[in-house]
Amino acid sequence: MDNSKRTVVVTGFGPFGEHTVNSSWVAVQELKKLGLGSEVDLHVYEVPVEYQTVQSLVPSLWKQYHPQLVVHVGVSGMATTVTLEKCGRNHGYTGLDNSSFCPDSACCIVGGPDCIDSVIDMESVCKRVTASGLGVCVSVSLDAGRYLCDFTYYTSLYLSHGRSAFVHVPPLGKPYSGEDLGRALQAIIQEMLELLNQAEKKIHCQQHFH
Repeated sequence: MDNSKRTVVVTGFGPFGEHTVNSSWVAVQELKKLGLGSEVDLHVYEVPVEYQTVQSLVPSLWKQYHPQLVVHVGVSGMATTVTLEKCGRNHGYTGLDNSSFCPDSACCIVGGPDCIDSVIDMESVCKRVTASGLGVCVSVSLDAGRYLCDFTYYTSLYLSHGRSAFVHVPPLGKPYSGEDLGRALQAIIQEMLELLNQAEKKIHCQQHFH
């Protein structure tokens, strides 16, 4: 493995309910075609809409790849923009998954904090991507919806001390194509990596001068 490359893992979800084709996985597959540039080692995974699978898969991705960033992508039937989620929440998981299961505790991590924020400044990412003239509307949200999306995000934030992101996309054709969503993910994740790099350089400089 080339140590000079940064590793990024991006996940989309499989089908559930009315979403027989999940636009999040279509968007992630389009992103994989585009890539994130020669300096980034990109790995993509399709996640089943099942709490117990998420509980085992998300930790295994962090352990296997030690990525600089993990970005989870999910579909929102209500969304008309590509939405950057600022935080994940621990409690309120009462909706049944594809296996008709939900956690007895109705939470992600028993004893974990109620809410964990991403270390990434989503407002800044939103402004930068909007200013780039991508042609896809991007917005920021504080509520990832208390279902598998939110559950996955919180689990990842907890494991990574905030080095995760979540992006909600609309269903295909409402109004964007899979290709549009793939381009949007590429631009968003490149901006996230840029912000993380700036933060790391700042920390390195501070350590150097103390």
